[in-house]
Amino acid sequence: MSARSPVPAAPSSDSARGLTRRTLLRHGAATAGALLAAGPLSGCASPASASDASALSVWDLFQGGDGMLMDDMIEAVSGGSRGFEVERTILDWGPSYYTKLAMSAAGGRASDVAVLHLSRLAGFAPGGLLDPFDLDLLAEFGVTRRDFTPAVWARTQHAGTVYAIPLDVHPFIVFYDKEAADTAGLLDSSGELAPMGSPQALLDASKALAEATGQSGILFGHVTDTAQSWRQFAALYAQTGAAFDLPDGGPARIDTDAAVRVVSFMQRLFDGRTNPNNLDYNGAMAGFLGGRGGMAMLGEWELPTLKKSGIPLGAAPFPQVFDKPAVYTDSHSFVLPHQADPDPQRRREAHRYVAEMVKQSLTWASAGHIPAYQPVLAEPRYAALDPQSSYADAGEVAVLDPPNWFAGAGSNFQNRMCQPLQSALLGNTSAEKAVRQMVREADTLLRQPNPVA
Repeated sequence: MSARSPVPAAPSSDSARGLTRRTLLRHGAATAGALLAAGPLSGCASPASASDASALSVWDLFQGGDGMLMDDMIEAVSGGSRGFEVERTILDWGPSYYTKLAMSAAGGRASDVAVLHLSRLAGFAPGGLLDPFDLDLLAEFGVTRRDFTPAVWARTQHAGTVYAIPLDVHPFIVFYDKEAADTAGLLDSSGELAPMGSPQALLDASKALAEATGQSGILFGHVTDTAQSWRQFAALYAQTGAAFDLPDGGPARIDTDAAVRVVSFMQRLFDGRTNPNNLDYNGAMAGFLGGRGGMAMLGEWELPTLKKSGIPLGAAPFPQVFDKPAVYTDSHSFVLPHQADPDPQRRREAHRYVAEMVKQSLTWASAGHIPAYQPVLAEPRYAALDPQSSYADAGEVAVLDPPNWFAGAGSNFQNRMCQPLQSALLGNTSAEKAVRQMVREADTLLRQPNPVA
C-alpha cells in the first residue's frame, strides 16, 4: 500500500468470483462504493465458502502489489490442518476506510481483524472502537512485546493497554543513485551512503550530487501533496529533540524556534537552484527515474517501482542532520475492531491469525516495508534483501504523528500542516510565518471536539 492514495485497482477475476449476493448484503452500507474485492482465501477454500460464518473476517486497505502480497501471506497461513479460512474485504485507502471502520466498530458488528495505521490509534482506542489484545494469548502463539522495537511498541498502547500489533514500519527515507553518489564521494567503505551529521553536510552533499548528475542533487515532490512536506518536516523537527505535542483541548506545544530552524533549512535545501522547489510527487519520481537527480526523498513504498527502473539503486534512512537520529514513519498494524459480544473461540483465532501473519512479514518486506516483528529482521534472508536491509535501522528511531484523534495517515491534520510548508518552500512566505500558521492550524483542530469521545 502506498502511503499516498493509490489509484483503485479493479478486482481480479479470482476476487470477483467470491462477490456473491449474500456477501454484498452482509457487508451492506459499510462497504458500498469502496468494496474492491471480497472472497475466501484459504488453502482449500472454494468460492462458495465466502458466506461461511466460520471464516475469519478481515478488513484491510491493500491494493495493487501490496494487495497481492497480502494474498500470498494469507495463503501461507491457510494451509495445513490448522490453516485459517479468511474472508478478506479490501476497502479504499484514505479517510473513507477509517470512516467505515469506525462506523462498523461503533455498531459492535465489525470484522474479526482489521488493519489500522498506528498513527490513527489515538482516534480509535480512546473511544472504545477497538478491543484490546490479550498479551498472554499472543505469547502463547509466539509473539511478545520483546519482538518489537520500543519506539514502535510504545505507540501500540492507550492508557497502558495494547490495542495494535504492528506488521511493518514504513518510513520516509532517501533513495540514491549509487554511481552518482560514488562520484560525489558520498559512500562509505562498504559502498553505502555515509552519515551526514549536520545541515551543512547535507547541503554540501546535494551540491556534489548535482555536479555528478549535471542536473539536480536531491529531488522532493511536495506541490499539492497532502503529506510529503509534513513527513520531511516531522523527521527533521524530531531530530532537533523538540516536542510537537497536541494535548486535548490545546493549545499546541511546539518549539517555534526549532520549527523555524527546520523550515529555514528546508528552504535552503530546496532553493530552486541546486534542487528544484516546485516539483509535485510524480515530477520528483519521474526526475529521479530519468536520471535528473542523484537522490530522492520518498517513502520506502516506492521501492518496487524504483527497482524496475534499472538505476543502480541505494537506499538509507532519512539522514540525521540535527542533534539526534529520527525518521518519520508509520506502521500498518493489526487491530481488533470492537464487537459487542465477541465469541471467545473466534477471538482466540483472531489472536492466532495476527501472530501467524506478522511471522510472514519477510514476504511483506519484498515491497520495501520493514518488518516490525524483529525475529524476521534477524533472518539471513532479510539481510540479503537489497536495498531493504540498508534502511532497517529506521525502525529503531521511528517517529509517528502526534497521538491525537485528528492526526495520522490520510488525515486533515497532515494536509493543514503541508499548506504553509508548501508556501514556504515555493518562496511565498517566510519560515517564521509558515510556523505561525502551522501553530494556528493545530490550535484550530485542538478546539474541535473528538466525535467519538
